Amino acid sequence: QVQLVESGGGLVQAGGSLRLSCAASGTIFRINTMGWYRQAPGKQRELVAAITSRGSTNYADSGKGRFTISRENANNIVYLQMNSLKPEDTAVYYCNLRQVFNGEGYWGQGTQVTVSS
Repeated sequence: QVQLVESGGGLVQAGGSLRLSCAASGTIFRINTMGWYRQAPGKQRELVAAITSRGSTNYADSGKGRFTISRENANNIVYLQMNSLKPEDTAVYYCNLRQVFNGEGYWGQGTQVTVSS
């Protein structure tokens, strides 16, 4: 079993920055993908950014040039640095870990990000 704990959400003005963190614990295989998803009210959950254990990254168009995902493999932590935030970035942000070995995926409890105009 894997547990994911997010932190770093909050209220910020448009143009501001936030850094989200997610710490994973439990039985984690070395090869995995960690990522951030978000869900705004009335909308489906969508990918924000993902990073493999080898460091390959993938970003949604909405965050390219503004968001940066990174990770510490030794500590199983993934970060999302969000700059130039916009009101449309307001959502609950969820951390995700997917084990490549068996395909199992896990979610954190979510952290609220609110961007005021």
